[in-house]
This record gives sequence, structure tokens and C-alpha cells, in this order.
Amino acid sequence: MASVTLKGNSVQLEGNLPSLNSKAPMFSGIAQDLKTMNLSDFTGKVKILVGVPSLDTSVCAMETKKFHERAAKMDGVVTVVISGDLPFAMKRFCTMEGINSPNLVTLSQYRDFSFSKAYGTHIADGGMKGLSARAVFVLDKNDTIRYVELVPEIASEPNYEAAIGEAKKLL
Repeated sequence: MASVTLKGNSVQLEGNLPSLNSKAPMFSGIAQDLKTMNLSDFTGKVKILVGVPSLDTSVCAMETKKFHERAAKMDGVVTVVISGDLPFAMKRFCTMEGINSPNLVTLSQYRDFSFSKAYGTHIADGGMKGLSARAVFVLDKNDTIRYVELVPEIASEPNYEAAIGEAKKLL
């Protein structure tokens, strides 16, 4: 079981992060149109999986916008942002921020926590219990994990350049 911090306070996570070069665990989430999507819906593409607590926080909002600006224009790459937000809130956020690329998908894990539990980012205690810690995973076209970043401080941003650089190498 890993731990991260939130404003310096320790936060325990459930499960284990998947290892580099291992097969990515399957997960599902609810899209903005309330349809269930699975990892297999992105077959044949390089995938940047972005786990965040909520798009309704400044760091998560900024992170989603930065991935939209930097990665959503890359052909053959899909960025999937997974959070605990309801699909309606995710749709409102994307509309307000002008995020409308088919290469950036938001998925809600409000019905289940298959992403955060399978990827070891599920917050097990404290005020954010049940949400995902901030993490980025890059998967190749065959769903092999090629990059893993668990951001040690939930209130901090990930290393965009490293994640996007890895995705570019996989094209």
C-alpha cells in the first residue's frame, strides 16, 4: 500500500501501482453521455491515463487543461482523465473550458472504483476517501504500461513533459 500527501498530511492508498512493462488492468468509467466505457474502447491507440480527485479543484482543472493543450492534438494518442466527478459536472467543465477534442475523454468512476482500485490510486482515508490520488500512466497500443507517475503530493502537478514524451516515443 502506497501513500501520498495532501498539503503535507499523509494519505494512505489502497492496492498497488501496476509495474512498468506489465499488462494494464482493465477498468470502466462513465462518459459524459452516461455510457460505460472500458480500456478496450481505446484499442490501437497510445493511452495517457490521468487519475485525478476532482475536476472541481484548481490543480485537477489545470492538469486537464494542460493535457488538452499538449497531448490532445497528437494523432494516435488518447488522454483519458478519470475522476470521482459526476459525468454532468465533467461535461460542464469541458464545455466551460473549451475542451472538445475526441482525443481527450473524461470518465467518471462514481458507479465503481475500478480504475483507482486496479491502479493503486484509491484514497483509503481522510476527507478525500474514495477518490483517486493524482497519477499518470502511459500505455502503448497493446495496453502495456510504459510510464507510471504517482504524484507524491496530491496538490502538485505531474511531470507533463515526461508523460507526453513517453507517449510520443510509442507512436
